[in-house]
Amino acid sequence: MCGIFGMITSPASGIDRRQWDHSIRTLFKLSQPRGQEAAGLSIAANSQIFTFKRAVKPSRMLKNREFSKFLNHIPSYSNSDTFRFPIAAIGHTRMVTNGTQVLEENNQPIVSARLIGVHNGIITNDSELCDKYLRSNRQSATDSSVLFHLIDNFYSDTADLPKALSLTYSKISGAASIAMLSTDFPRLTLATNTGSLYYAYSREEGLFAFGSEHYIVERFLRGRGLTIYHLKPFHGAMIYFESLKPDLFSLRQPPKPSKISVHAPSKLAAVIEKQATPKSLRRCLRCVLPDTYPFIEFNAEGICNYCREYKKQLFFGRESLEKILAKYRSKDGSPDCIMGFSGGRDSTYGLHVIKEEFGMTPIAYTYDWGMVTDQARRNQSRVVGELGVEHIIRSADIHKKRSYIRKNIYAWLKKPHLGMVPLFMAGDKMFYYYGRKLRKETGLKLTLFAAGHQLEQMEFKAGFCGVNQRLRNNTKLYHFGFSNKVRLASYYIKQYLTNPSYMNASFMDSIFSFYASFINRDDYLYLYYYIPWDEKIIEKTVEKYGWEPDLRYGKNQWRMGDGHTAFVDYIYHEIAGFSEFDNFRSNQIREGFITRQEALELIERDNQPKMEILREFSQLVGFNLEEVLLKINAIPKLYS
Repeated sequence: MCGIFGMITSPASGIDRRQWDHSIRTLFKLSQPRGQEAAGLSIAANSQIFTFKRAVKPSRMLKNREFSKFLNHIPSYSNSDTFRFPIAAIGHTRMVTNGTQVLEENNQPIVSARLIGVHNGIITNDSELCDKYLRSNRQSATDSSVLFHLIDNFYSDTADLPKALSLTYSKISGAASIAMLSTDFPRLTLATNTGSLYYAYSREEGLFAFGSEHYIVERFLRGRGLTIYHLKPFHGAMIYFESLKPDLFSLRQPPKPSKISVHAPSKLAAVIEKQATPKSLRRCLRCVLPDTYPFIEFNAEGICNYCREYKKQLFFGRESLEKILAKYRSKDGSPDCIMGFSGGRDSTYGLHVIKEEFGMTPIAYTYDWGMVTDQARRNQSRVVGELGVEHIIRSADIHKKRSYIRKNIYAWLKKPHLGMVPLFMAGDKMFYYYGRKLRKETGLKLTLFAAGHQLEQMEFKAGFCGVNQRLRNNTKLYHFGFSNKVRLASYYIKQYLTNPSYMNASFMDSIFSFYASFINRDDYLYLYYYIPWDEKIIEKTVEKYGWEPDLRYGKNQWRMGDGHTAFVDYIYHEIAGFSEFDNFRSNQIREGFITRQEALELIERDNQPKMEILREFSQLVGFNLEEVLLKINAIPKLYS
């Protein structure tokens, strides 16, 4: 979830103060894409440890005069141009998951009695651990604080740091890649249950360096010719400042998935009473699409054209998938593919299938543009921790991305048109960009997504733009006909010209979104082109990993990892009388998964306004929920 990094230099390195300063700043810059909301650094020198942390973007902290003063006051760093003692540093670039970054105690490095540490991941049973094991009151709102205080307590009991780490990893649920300095010994300790740590060292060059990704360490070394090692899942390493050579040790085998209680639905009172689904809507007698659906037509039997033209999805099959994967599968268990991972049901199941059923060694990656929910993050952490999968996070400037959403919501309200609703989510298309970029950074050749099932096809989003594009057997957006791409572009240009409020700071994001969606062709492998999507099998499988549903979304957990879903579906349902769920359930009917009566009952629940999630979304993005919902409710309806 965050970036952790560090280095140890001995006098043999021969580097001076300027070079050391440059090295630290380089590691911060390389790690910043993993977290941009806070930053911190701890330095161990001459039997002392000094810590500096700020709730600002790492690049901003590097420009801070106080940070420069902090570096210049470190013993053996300020008294001579070259080092007379070994000096070690661990750093952190934070993506906030729990515990606001405004409070200093929530940011890292975390300081306990005998340890100073940095943590990448999420501990999902932190409250349980705190209540059961910690002797004092909880020090901060963060799971990382609980983690390091727990290690410290076990260390105090056993006087054996590897044993304390083994005990800790046997108790936690979730992901934890950590680095620690000790107040009692000149050593750096690393540990991970996901494999999200890489390191390199040379006693001759007087250097040890580590980072959260192979790419970070590789870029930092810049052609030094040092071998980069991967700290495997469920392993630790202890590095003494004098020797620099890591002593590796095994952590305990992970425990069975913890039984985490599911959050009960909130009793938060509705801000605005929502109208029920209008009864006047005429619906297809085979599916549940209403007459407000773009370009819909009913025949004499009351069956819509979408049902009449629908073709069930054809799958390439597991044998075809195996033939492709066999070309990339590593023989020594080293990473062999990149896999997109949102933390939802489908991607969790996909990660399981690729690793456990096909024997691949994936690196999971997530692009967090500000709308990945805390529940999804918890599930990500829990699943990669149980599977022992390295997890790379690429974090946007989240405050900026959320401000873009806010600007476009207010721009849309000035001249609302349903075809422009997807503009709110334009910022998420960088997900595909990182699918390519990470291949280059890791040297891997295959990117997979747990997507591709036909149930997610949604003709209405293009339809509200005046484009009648039929989607068959998973038509990708860049497969749209040339004339339809021109119509879409013309529609967006017209909306921008007639509503100048769209010409805001988000404009380049919107341009990139159109390019990534409709122009740029991808070469990714989509899992559900090959194997069927079976909801019952998926739910049964993800339960094994302690995957936690968010019952605020109701029984249907589809799209639960997207923080904006409840908001856009409120808009569609309020104005057009249907939402993404009506589309999804209609496709389930056509595939034979559910009956029409079941679908009608399900959409009645699916389309209930999720007020708690709407309030959370409004707080994250920064708008007045009551004001915005009142304006949405006042927009003319497409039905009588």
